[in-house]
Amino acid sequence: MDPSWLPRLLALAWLTPLASFVLILFFGKRMGPHGKLAGLVATSAIVFAAVCSFAALFTVWLPNHPVKDASHHGEHHEEGETHAAVTAPIHLIAAASDDSHDSHGHGEGGEAAHAEGDGHSGHANNGPDGYPSYYGTWYDLYPGADDSGPLGSLKLSISYYIDALTVGMFCMVALIASCVHFYAMGYMHDELHDFTDPEVTLSNGEKLKRPGRYYRFFQYLSLFCFSMFGIVIAGNIAMVFVFWELVGICSYFLIGFYIERHSASTAANKAFIVNRVGDFGMLIGLMALWSSLGTFAFGDLTNADGEVVEQGMFSLLRTEENYYHLQPTEGMAYEGSRFSDSAAADGEGEAEESSNKAGWWLLLVAGVGIFCGCVGKSAQFPLHVWLPDAMEGPTPVSALVHSATMVAAGVYLVGRFFPVLSPEALLVVAYIGCITLLIAATIAITATDIKRVLAYSTVSQLGYMMLALGLGAWVAGMFHLITHAFFKSLLFMCSGSVIHGVHTNDMTEMGGLRKKMPITAYTMLVGCLAIIGAGIPLTKIGFSGYYSKDAIIEQAFSFGSSNPAHVLLQWAPVGGAFITAFYMFRLWYMTFAGKPRNQERYDHAHESPQVMTAPLILLAVFAIGVGWNFPGTDLGVTNLLDQARPVGTLATTQGEILTGLTIPSEPDSHEWEFKKPAGIAAFFTAAAGLLLATLVYWWDKGLNPSELREFGPFKPIHNFLWNKWWFDELYDLIFVKPTKAVSAFIAWFDRNIIDTIIHAIAAICRGISVIFGSVLDNKVVNGFVDGVAKGTWDTGLSFRKLQTGSVRQYVMFIAVGTILLFVAISFVQNI
Repeated sequence: MDPSWLPRLLALAWLTPLASFVLILFFGKRMGPHGKLAGLVATSAIVFAAVCSFAALFTVWLPNHPVKDASHHGEHHEEGETHAAVTAPIHLIAAASDDSHDSHGHGEGGEAAHAEGDGHSGHANNGPDGYPSYYGTWYDLYPGADDSGPLGSLKLSISYYIDALTVGMFCMVALIASCVHFYAMGYMHDELHDFTDPEVTLSNGEKLKRPGRYYRFFQYLSLFCFSMFGIVIAGNIAMVFVFWELVGICSYFLIGFYIERHSASTAANKAFIVNRVGDFGMLIGLMALWSSLGTFAFGDLTNADGEVVEQGMFSLLRTEENYYHLQPTEGMAYEGSRFSDSAAADGEGEAEESSNKAGWWLLLVAGVGIFCGCVGKSAQFPLHVWLPDAMEGPTPVSALVHSATMVAAGVYLVGRFFPVLSPEALLVVAYIGCITLLIAATIAITATDIKRVLAYSTVSQLGYMMLALGLGAWVAGMFHLITHAFFKSLLFMCSGSVIHGVHTNDMTEMGGLRKKMPITAYTMLVGCLAIIGAGIPLTKIGFSGYYSKDAIIEQAFSFGSSNPAHVLLQWAPVGGAFITAFYMFRLWYMTFAGKPRNQERYDHAHESPQVMTAPLILLAVFAIGVGWNFPGTDLGVTNLLDQARPVGTLATTQGEILTGLTIPSEPDSHEWEFKKPAGIAAFFTAAAGLLLATLVYWWDKGLNPSELREFGPFKPIHNFLWNKWWFDELYDLIFVKPTKAVSAFIAWFDRNIIDTIIHAIAAICRGISVIFGSVLDNKVVNGFVDGVAKGTWDTGLSFRKLQTGSVRQYVMFIAVGTILLFVAISFVQNI
């Protein structure tokens, strides 16, 4: 099928959930009893979106762009990969031409030579050959043709940027969302009738009773899926920001679904506010990009003849002349120099050098600014505190929004924005991911709420992804995004199945549920094995997490070899593997192994209905094998992602501000010198974590967790981790209480100063009005009016005396009057 079908199929997949949202919005209450058919409408819409997404992958993308083994970088691609542009209104350009292969620097005398000459070592850099992408516009909101309009040359459009990552993300999101929708149809059945909330007690001591909101839940899910697809397909960063905010408001609705619960409403507010903090930094990044590049577009826009009519930010910053290495534009250097004191350096050469350095600083500001938005959305340190509280929403929300899609949007945007990130910005990304990885993993060790353990696990795994991207492992980071989406959505849905069966989130009241809930237990075991990266070391046999996590650790070892000063970044993912294995099997043992801790809950426990367990089985299959290639082919997630590798990001790069910083080429990390120690370290640390969890939480003769908590040196550590590193208390002390104090002072100032002034002015005005009312109004104005009235009245009475009623008197008046008139007229005429 022709590539022009790609935007059509993906647009159909994108807009179908929007149609579902609109239908449920207007007709949800009338869709069967209590809106029951709303779930079917929303589920049908997302399944149709999944069909369109997989059709785009298997009938359009792969036939036109067959994947190849990612290990063969630098080889010539087969002929026939050039795709002509399609005429308006849909403009397509595929960056896959092979005719200029050597000119792009893939030959020995091209990029490799440049690599040796400018400090960029390792693999030759990748030009657009073999890395197809399609960019076009559906609708121009504001053309921005010249500077005469109110927005100047700013161009705003609804556009698309489609590459292998876009298509893969569409398939992943649609598939997981479909599973979650089916699962939610069973999980949310209590909302099909009047709902009694056991966690809300009214003032009269009764539990809250309210109408069910089944249809509204699926309404929110449909809007969320539309918003998430919008982020993935967006062709410019401004469009991303619009859907970024729309995803945030959907998250607010879904976290606060049980709005009558104080904890739920507080969690929704917390998530919304914390994300706005990150979005403020994102706005700074957007302004830096627009002021210096003059465009928000990712790709190049072409006309019907295939000629580039508008360059996107990727090609502006990674030009063919610079062998696709990152280089600030002249506009960026100029804008940066406006804020740099060093721009006034003496000498033309020094001024040019300082201006170029200023351009790198502005590029760093832009990259870190955009990353700030990702920090909020993906719950990275220090804005990680909102995600665990977001577990107040229904479990399907946790499975879809807060594990597989929305929180992964931040990682996705870092991956999409990767060509714009300087080495220094990547270092910031790496350290934030490293800190997040370790902090969240340690907190998960002590949590007893089954969903909160998974929430902190999600934060930790998102830190893994950010760390990978910051270290330069683009494929490994995005690969872990996809594998994590499957096994973490599986884990969340399994936890929801447990909660559905025992009606509690507290793992200390569970135990032994393997016998009552075998499907849930063993599918969750699959998820646990996947997340710890279980597999046979140094082979290609393992669960999905084995491939992605080992690839991240390999890059960490490669990075550590090139940057000895940043040794923490090398060993953090290894330590994270140990902690992950410990807390995940702690969760599984406390829930499913051993003896019941609460016999009453155990007796009432039951396996979930088939509509909930069937998605668990399907996701378990993907959690095992999504990292594998199709037998006998090169078709696999890693090879598909490698096809989407951003142009110019294959070679080793050096820092420009931190000159000692090296971001090693990702393929170099797969060499045996890094692969062997990384694989061994990953296996043995994960095995050690599993063994320790087994000794503490399963083996009867092992360590007693209660005694360990009270043991001398462990007690303060446990208390520290139990209180989540005191982040909430710290933020309450630093931000919340000062804000409340300032607010209280302003309220006092308003009541006692402002109000006093206003009341005094009012009293003065009232006094003046009394004076004017009693003196001027009553004496002067009213006296004058009353005097006029009295005079008029008296005059009337005087004239009244003339009305005597005597005819003879009236005749006399007429005669006298006539004579007087005659005399007057005669006098006037004589004059």
